[in-house]
Amino acid sequence: MNAKYKNIALVGCLSAACISNAYAQNWSLSPNREVGFSIQSLGMTVVKGDFGSVNAKMQFDPKALQNASTQFTMQVDSLKLSKPSLKNMIMGEDLFYAAKYKTVNFKSTQFKSLGNNRYQILGNLTLRGVTKPVVFDTTLTPNASNPNVLKVTSKTVINRSDFGMKKAVAGVGEKVNIHLNGQWNTQ
Repeated sequence: MNAKYKNIALVGCLSAACISNAYAQNWSLSPNREVGFSIQSLGMTVVKGDFGSVNAKMQFDPKALQNASTQFTMQVDSLKLSKPSLKNMIMGEDLFYAAKYKTVNFKSTQFKSLGNNRYQILGNLTLRGVTKPVVFDTTLTPNASNPNVLKVTSKTVINRSDFGMKKAVAGVGEKVNIHLNGQWNTQ
């Protein structure tokens, strides 16, 4: 192979390594994000909540999913509600019990590719001191102009009673829709 083709091959390999390394870095969740939940009853949204204080990190390379991981910690007292009149009930002993349980945590155990930037992120959710397995349906879309940015949408549904919360309190539904919308940035 002559020197010209060796240089082209070297540049190509270095470019591929740089792109792969962008994915292999640690990722942090942008402050401009929404991590929260909504609860419906009789087909109508009863309340929405958004955690103001979220500590999140992710290790992600789509070519090495066996090494991918993510972890979230949300501060319960940072919860902002669409209906502030429900705050005492939601933060009280029947639901979040914020005086005793200060955080909600999620730690992944596995990433599964579904193709087209879609993944199932399996892991353990800890709420009110109860840990249960959950699966988040997630889309991680690379930014075409910036390899250091991934757009993220993620969601799952849990039953409140699985985590020790009371059922059917004041007409609030049993199913809780948990969601994340925002972007990951490399650190």
